[in-house]
Order: sequence, then C-alpha cells, then structure tokens
Amino acid sequence: MSDAQIAALERRHAHLRSQLAAVGEMRSGTLTERCRRCGKASCGCADRGASGRGPVLSLTRKQDGKTVTRLIPADAGAEVQAQNAEYRRFRELSKALVEVSDALSEARLAAGRPRPAAPPRRGGKKGGPAEAFAAGINLKIATGIAELVGPGASGQDFEAFEQAVRRGVLDAAAGEVEHQLNADRTDSCGPTVVCACGQTARYAGRRPKTFGTVLGPVTLERAYYYCAACRAGVCPRDQALGLHGTALSPALTRMVGLVAADGSFADASGLLSDLTGMRIGAKQVERTAEALGCAVAADERGVVEPAPAAAPTMYLGLDGTGVPVRKSETAGRRGKQPDGSAKTREVKLVTVWTAETRDGNGLPVRDRGSVSYSAAVESAAGRALDPRPSPFAQRAYREARRRGFDTAPRRVVIGDGAEWIWNLSAEQFPGAIEIVDLYHAKGHLCDVAKAVYGAGTDLAARWGKDRRDELDAGRIDAVLTALRPHRQTCDEARKCIDYLTRNRHRMRYAEFRAWGLCVSSGVVEAGCKHAIGARLKRAGMHWTVAGANAIIALRLSGRFEDFWERRAAKAA
Repeated sequence: MSDAQIAALERRHAHLRSQLAAVGEMRSGTLTERCRRCGKASCGCADRGASGRGPVLSLTRKQDGKTVTRLIPADAGAEVQAQNAEYRRFRELSKALVEVSDALSEARLAAGRPRPAAPPRRGGKKGGPAEAFAAGINLKIATGIAELVGPGASGQDFEAFEQAVRRGVLDAAAGEVEHQLNADRTDSCGPTVVCACGQTARYAGRRPKTFGTVLGPVTLERAYYYCAACRAGVCPRDQALGLHGTALSPALTRMVGLVAADGSFADASGLLSDLTGMRIGAKQVERTAEALGCAVAADERGVVEPAPAAAPTMYLGLDGTGVPVRKSETAGRRGKQPDGSAKTREVKLVTVWTAETRDGNGLPVRDRGSVSYSAAVESAAGRALDPRPSPFAQRAYREARRRGFDTAPRRVVIGDGAEWIWNLSAEQFPGAIEIVDLYHAKGHLCDVAKAVYGAGTDLAARWGKDRRDELDAGRIDAVLTALRPHRQTCDEARKCIDYLTRNRHRMRYAEFRAWGLCVSSGVVEAGCKHAIGARLKRAGMHWTVAGANAIIALRLSGRFEDFWERRAAKAA
C-alpha cells in the first residue's frame, strides 16, 4: 500500500475518533412506533377499521438477560428518539473505527512502518490542547525533514515537502476545530426553538454535516430541530457560525467570490484546488458566487453612505455595452441581427472619478485610485405614470451620493451622445456640465469620411483630419458646412449632421479645455472593456440576466470589505 493510501487511512482514523468523541447521551434498544387498542369494547379504538390509539413509542432492549419493553411518554418521545439515534450512530462509528484500525495496522506492517509516536494527550499534566496540537505539528515537520535531508532520505523535493507540511498542518487544524466544536454542546437550546416561520421546532437529535473550510473538510455534529409546520430543519450552530443554507464556511465563500469574479467558474474551481487543496466543482463555484453576488447587489441597493466631494470638480460617466445572454432573455426584444432578433442585453455602467492631476501638456488626467464603477442589466427608461426614476437612474444617483458627486462645486457628466444619457443627466443631475466624449464625436466624422471617399484613401484621411481639427477648435458650424453637401447621397453624413446639431452645446471642446475639464470618457470605456467585457464576454458564455448582474456586482463592488463586515455583523 502506498504512502498516500496509508495517509488517507490515518486521516480517516482520526476523523472517526473525533466523531466518536462527539457522540452525545445514548439510549440503547429498538424503538417502535405503533397504534394500540385499549381493550374496552365501548371505546372507539375497538371499531372495525379503526387504527387504534396513538401512535405510541415503545423501547425494547435486553436487560439482565431478559427482553424488556417499556412505553415512552409522549412528552419524552423526541428526546428518547434523539438518544436512540446517538446509540445507533455510536455502533456504526465503532464498527467503522475497528475496520479502519485493522486496515491501517496491516498497511503499516506490510510497509514496514511502525506506528508514529503519539503526541501528549489533550489536557494532560504537561499541557492542554494547544500544547498537544503543537506537538503533533512538530512531529509531522520533523518526520518530513528526516525524509527530505536525513540519512536514507527519499529524495523528495522541497516543493513537495512544503505542500505536505502545509496540508498536514491544515488537516491537523481542521481536526482540532472539528473536535472542539463537536465537544461543545451549548447549541442545544432545550426541547424546542422558534422556527423562522414563527412556529415551534422540536429537538430531533444531533445531525452531522460536512462543511468545506479553508482548513479542509470539517464534519460538525449540530443540534437539529424539526419544524412540522414548514417541514424545515433548524440548526442554531449553523446560524451562529454563518453556515446556514450553505456547505462552505464564510472564509471559503469569500475566496470563491473573489476568484469567480475574475475568471470563469471552471478556472476558479481549478485555482481554488491549486491554492487551497479544496475540490469545489465549477457548478458549486457558480452557485456560491452568484448567491454572494446577489447579496452584494442587495447591499448596494440598501446601503448608501454619502461622502463629501473628493475634489472641486467631479466627473460622472455613463455608457452601455452588450453581453451575450440565453435565448430566453431576449424573447420579444428587437436587436441588431439581420432578422431583427437580439443576442445580447445591455449592461449600463456609471463611473465616478476625479481628475485634478495634469500631464506634461497641462491637460487633466484621472487621479490614481479615484475611479469607482456600478453597473447592471437595467432599464434607464422611466415609465410615464411611475413617479420613481428608472432602476438605472436610481443606481446612478446612489453612486453619485456615495462619492459626493452631488455636492461637488463643479459637476461634469460625460457620455457618448446617446439620448438616454442626457435624459438621465437632466433628471438626476440638473445644472451639471454635459460633454459628449470627444473621441466618439471624432469617430462619427471618420465614418463619414470612409463612406464618402472610400476607406483607406488619401482623400478620406485628409478630409477626416480637417473635420476633426475643426471639431477640436470648437468650429461646429464649419464641420456642418462641410457635411451638408453629402447629406442627400450619404446616410452616414445625414446621421452625423443630426448628431452634431443635437449635441453641439455639449461639444464646446476649446471652451471646456480652457476651463481645465476632461473632454473624453476613456475611464468609462475602460470600465466597459475590462470590468464588464473581460469577464462576461468570453467565448461560449451565455448568461441569464440574474447571473450576469450577480457577477457584475461581485466584480465591480469597490466596497466589498464594508459589505463583508455588515454581512458578518448580521450573521452574529
């Protein structure tokens, strides 16, 4: 038998011993539940077809060589059932421990390996649990060092030694946590507790459940209460430790959220296995990350802590980008496909930043660390009869309040010229300076040059440069004059004229620069490309709206630490 198999038997042996140590009060025998007849002819239980009185619990067991059966009072039924369940569990664990002990002894004998010296017993005169734990760790390290560099060394490389020691330390820590939590029975709150539904849940014994933790798997024996009204179980210890409704510990859940926000669920599963040794399937990573993302999104909607303006001038950018979704999410929606169908849903993004820093030419550039994002697949269109702003307008206003944009002496809203952006700006941020992103406007002129003079031609390049120079100088009338001769023959020219006419008061670029303002939305474009596209637009991805919003919330939350503190406080 290999060393790895022997190590697996040793872990199984230690796990069974810790489970045995956690076995609670027992009652031997066989429990039977049945209905009984009282024997009186006048009683309803004597009627033909009647099931009898009950059901009544009875306990049968051997006592002094005789079989004895006794009835269990109704008010003690749950307690006796729990004690009897502990007895059956004790027998199963004892049997399993003997089998594993036999297999381990045989394996060590065949491999010529003696049983390792045991560390000092817990609670002995020379030290308590901490000393025993430390002694066990020291023994593992000393054994590994001897195999690494001692006489007759096995040639194991140092990386393998590091991993083995790390795994051994974590296994030992997981075993100690498991032992001490299972030895504590204070989670038993008496015969009943109040269920979340408001009804009474009755004690039904202690139930084991294995949880994934950053230390490794930990099996906890928890007091279990059953609510007959809603047919749900209640475990006070799960609620106290933040384990309710999940199989992962809070720390491991946090790790899952962090890695799933940056890569695919399959990649996250592999990374977690490499870094923590925990095998968490891609589907479990997906469920955990999306549940956590939903919690982050709810926290973003519910908690707004206004902050003072970080600078005299603050910028707010708005944009949208499509993400691929499942067919069910585009049913009935018009899109850009040749047949008019849609394959994507639009993620709308709000970005807030400051730009007090200047480059070598004296132009403003964003301040390092000043950028924050908030985004979701949400509508920016309000309903005519609904007094509330649209969902995305509410999101933009929340982010503005968190960053102090709403109280800044000078507020600037930058967008690509889409009408919904200026409608939202007028509704939520009246009085703000509105600027069309310079590079979007130049892009429209380039499209006209290609359409009129042909892509890649010298004439197109020269005409396009002249128009862009005029735009830079704020000479909108000169640009419009150059466009009008092509209005009747070029659709792009006609669209560009409409675009410039509608937004000309937002294109006073020379004036804006003289005021020391940014005139481009590169920060917003970067958010669409890297914050959204790099995670949600990978090959083969097709999202549900709920799933996309959950991962976006997880990925863009710049307040994750604050959220986590609130989550931990709520669990406590």
